[in-house]
Amino acid sequence: MTTIGIIGSKGRMGQALVAAIAAAGHDLGGGADQGDDIAALIAASDVLVDFSSPAALQATLDACVAASTPIVIGTTGLEAAHHAAIDVAARKIPVLQTGNTSLGVNMLAALVEQAASKLGDDWDIEIVEMHHRHKVDAPSGTAKLLGEAAASGRGIDLNTHSESGRDGITGARTKGAIGFAALRGGSVAGDHTVILASDEERIELTHRAENRMIFARGAVKAAGWLVGQSAGRYGMDGVLGMLMPE
Repeated sequence: MTTIGIIGSKGRMGQALVAAIAAAGHDLGGGADQGDDIAALIAASDVLVDFSSPAALQATLDACVAASTPIVIGTTGLEAAHHAAIDVAARKIPVLQTGNTSLGVNMLAALVEQAASKLGDDWDIEIVEMHHRHKVDAPSGTAKLLGEAAASGRGIDLNTHSESGRDGITGARTKGAIGFAALRGGSVAGDHTVILASDEERIELTHRAENRMIFARGAVKAAGWLVGQSAGRYGMDGVLGMLMPE
C-alpha cells in the first residue's frame, strides 16, 4: 500500500485520481493546489502525482528534492526549461514524466516506434489528435509522445523533422517529416491516430480515450511502481517493463 499525494487536486484529473487511488487500495496523502502548503503534503505522502500547471513545476520539484520524495509528472505543455529542471531533479530523486499516463497509449507508442523503425521514409507519418474544447495546448502531450516514438524509430530528431499548422500554399510535404494536426471540440477525452502512408497503402494506429479515468489509473500504477526506484528519469515504458531510466 502506497500513500499518494496529488498536486492539482481540485482539477478534473485530481478528482479522478482520488477515485483511482481508492480503487487501487492505496492511501490518499491529501491534495495541494495554488497557495497550499506543498511541504505538508509531501510529509504525508510516499509519492506525489502532479497534474497541475507548468508554472508550478519548479517549486514542486524543489520541494520533492528537499524531502527525497518521488514524483509522477503528467502535466502537459512543458517546454525545454521544464525538461531541464526535471533532468536536474532526477539526479537526486526518482521522477517519472510522461505526456500520457494511459497504459494503452504507451503501448501504442511502442508499436509506433517499431513500425517507424521498419518502414523507410517513403512512408509519410502524420499524427492526428482531438480533444475537448477546453484544452489549451496543441499539439497534445500525447501527440508529441507519439511523435517522439516515431522519431526514435527512425533515428531522427523530432524538433527538426516535424510539421504542424499547415495553412495556405505550403508547398509539397517534406520527405521524412512527421506531421501533426490538432482538432478541438465537444467533450472528447482524447483521440490519437498515427497514420503511416505510402504509395497505394496506409497503416492507421489509433487509441481512443473514453474516460479520463484511464489516465488516473495509469498515474496511480506509475506512482506505486516509482516508489522504491533509484534516482533517475523514467517514463511509462518503465512501468510497462520495457525500458530502464534515462
